[in-house]
Amino acid sequence: MTRMEQERTLKRCPIGIQTFSKIIEGNYLYIDKTEYVYRLANADATYFFLSRPRRFGKSLLTSTLRSYFEGRRELFKGLAIERIETEWTEYPVLHFDMSLGKHLGKEELERYIGNRLAPYEELYGITPAIDINDRLTNLIIRAYEQTGQKVVVLIDEYDAPLLDVAHEEEELPALRNVMRNFYSPLKGCDPYLRFVFLTGITKFSQLSIFSELNNISNISMMKPYAAICGITEEEMLTQMDEHIGRFADTLGLTDKEMLQRLKEKYDGYHFTWPSPDIYNPFSLMNALAYSELDNYWFGSGTPTYLIEMLRKFQVPPSQIGGKEAKSTAFDAPTECLTSITPLLYQSGYLTIKDYNRYSELYTLDIPNIEIRVGLMESLLPNYLQQYKDEGMTTIGRMYDAIRQDKMEEALRLLQTFLLTVPACDNTHYEGHYQQMFYVIFSLFGQYVDVEVRTATGRVDMVMRTATKLYLMELKVDRSAAAAMEQIQLKDYPSRFALCGLPVVKVGISFDTEKRTIGEWVIE
Repeated sequence: MTRMEQERTLKRCPIGIQTFSKIIEGNYLYIDKTEYVYRLANADATYFFLSRPRRFGKSLLTSTLRSYFEGRRELFKGLAIERIETEWTEYPVLHFDMSLGKHLGKEELERYIGNRLAPYEELYGITPAIDINDRLTNLIIRAYEQTGQKVVVLIDEYDAPLLDVAHEEEELPALRNVMRNFYSPLKGCDPYLRFVFLTGITKFSQLSIFSELNNISNISMMKPYAAICGITEEEMLTQMDEHIGRFADTLGLTDKEMLQRLKEKYDGYHFTWPSPDIYNPFSLMNALAYSELDNYWFGSGTPTYLIEMLRKFQVPPSQIGGKEAKSTAFDAPTECLTSITPLLYQSGYLTIKDYNRYSELYTLDIPNIEIRVGLMESLLPNYLQQYKDEGMTTIGRMYDAIRQDKMEEALRLLQTFLLTVPACDNTHYEGHYQQMFYVIFSLFGQYVDVEVRTATGRVDMVMRTATKLYLMELKVDRSAAAAMEQIQLKDYPSRFALCGLPVVKVGISFDTEKRTIGEWVIE
């Protein structure tokens, strides 16, 4: 079959569709996760919790579980579970989507939950009680009595109503009490329950779900479920190969080159260790649908709160990644943050990159280029104030100059631009300028790495182009010659002798009085 014929038969990517039945009935592309659904539904437990970042497939997984427990065998034709399941028992399913219950006050949240309960109460002929916990209890018992089957309860984004007020001492307690009352029947109704599944981003320990349901199984970091959400490279190669081929043709790349571009941009997630590489499904699907490598996931939700928390905890850009931590330090409740690490990990801005089984320490880092560039672009106003747009234009021109191996021109562009930016209130210390350089050069995502370890120290920045490897050392109010001397004395180039590219050394001096680059040396 030619590529043109394949184009006509390609299934559409399900952009924004989170309902399993709609994807199957609409003949959209579905990455088969039904083997995980069967494994989960038939595990030796009743209560399960899964944490994943936003837009990572939790809602689609929950919807798939719903169709499975409703016994809708016809939807699973040709999928992995069809070869495994033989019974297809139909259970009563109560499916609650809490994702739209955000930015609500106490009474509004109670009404929101009541509106989620009402259709099921009408289905089973129940007159609503006054309290929402009684309403859920009555609903579970009535569904069990009418059908003769134990009940399945699916709660998607269980923590959504609390995330925006998680660290507000005034608002959180009242909303937390509402949610606690709603979830509390799950323990008392155990005799009537076949399966309970909750998804979310974080664990709110004081909701009592995790304390009262002491037998809840948190599968978030369990190896058998490492790829239950997201898309693995194996799934890409076996289920998306024609889509990748079409994308490659559009950009004039080979399939191998296209895979590498996608890997650099959207891959790199791990939720346990060891784990297959997980691609961000939202970004990957959008990229394949629109044949454009863009920052889809990062752009889908402005991380204003995250940026504010980075400021609150005084985390400089260069220290966002490269952290070592016990699992209890990042897979932890976030009501009372003492570190920003749990927020960064659970929100998807950091992921697991390694694990030392002796020290039991995980290495956490930024997953991929999309997240690194998105974060740095969001942090850029800290250094350029209202001149961000002009700064991005300059950075674009710098990128083009560096692509042509014109480092001298790139530094001159930056030097001229910074002269137009007024002094900030927080520029009295050297670290401000060093972090500014870090942010700017990080915006060349696919070309740059920072704080690269060598046998004798750390190189401030290492930037790779198609033809050169640049080793860059920055000094503030010291000469560019001093920066170059450090590169020479510590013999940084030897660390990269086998890289296969000519090594170019760059010493840069920043002049705090002029608030721009003072001089540079390139060898």
